[in-house]
Amino acid sequence: MSAFGPESAFMRGLSTTMDSIWINVLLLVTSIPIVTIGASLTAACDAARRMNEGRGHLTANYFRAFRSNFVQSTQLWLIIGPIGTLLLLSWIYIQITPLIILKIAFSIIWLISFLWVWPMQARFENKVSGTLTKSFLIGMSKIGVTLALALVDVIYLALVIASWFYMPSGLFILILFGYGSLIVLHVPLLEYGLRQYTRRV
Repeated sequence: MSAFGPESAFMRGLSTTMDSIWINVLLLVTSIPIVTIGASLTAACDAARRMNEGRGHLTANYFRAFRSNFVQSTQLWLIIGPIGTLLLLSWIYIQITPLIILKIAFSIIWLISFLWVWPMQARFENKVSGTLTKSFLIGMSKIGVTLALALVDVIYLALVIASWFYMPSGLFILILFGYGSLIVLHVPLLEYGLRQYTRRV
């Protein structure tokens, strides 16, 4: 089989790469109003999962998930976004030693919830409170998967920081791939973690 044939590993990899970049572009564009970030993250998770399964058209899947999850994803974001901002500000401006353990605990809870809540919202029907609670509980029960998800993000962040200091020209490529591509990398890990709760339809 030719390396440039439509079913070759090279062409499949190239197609996945281009789709990952496109998911990131859609994620960035639809997140511009800020308040829509939750819906954008949910749509990216749904589109990436369906892309991995070879189901439907990427852009159509994205906007269908964006519309159908908009209200609840926005409600989730209005909880998670401000809490994350407050935690970040506390690490920057509140340097009180006795509070460090408390900040670490709340930061871990926030991170676990952030990593799982958007794919959970994209995959399951629940109330906002139920989605938040189950996201954290599953994230804790699948701690190995959670750590792997966090590692993917940490590696990307480390590359961005290293590029900023040592190779600024590489920032464009990293931004082009962005968090949308990380979501694509998350999909196999999430599917593994959720396999006992899901079935293919």
